Amino acid sequence: MDEEVLSEKPDLALGYLAKQDLYNLSVDDLDERIAALKAEIIRSEAAKNDRGATLSAAENLFKS
Repeated sequence: MDEEVLSEKPDLALGYLAKQDLYNLSVDDLDERIAALKAEIIRSEAAKNDRGATLSAAENLFKS
């Protein structure tokens, strides 16, 4: 899957998603949306964990 570069801030994209009307979406559309959101959560958590590992490594370096 090619990653698209978004020119808008992440909070704007999330705000847009939160405002979308879900009533007219089919069950299949909702399942696809849920899967995409879960994948984004996993990706975000991995990035957060990477940042924590980097911070921990930096802290250990400066403690030496």
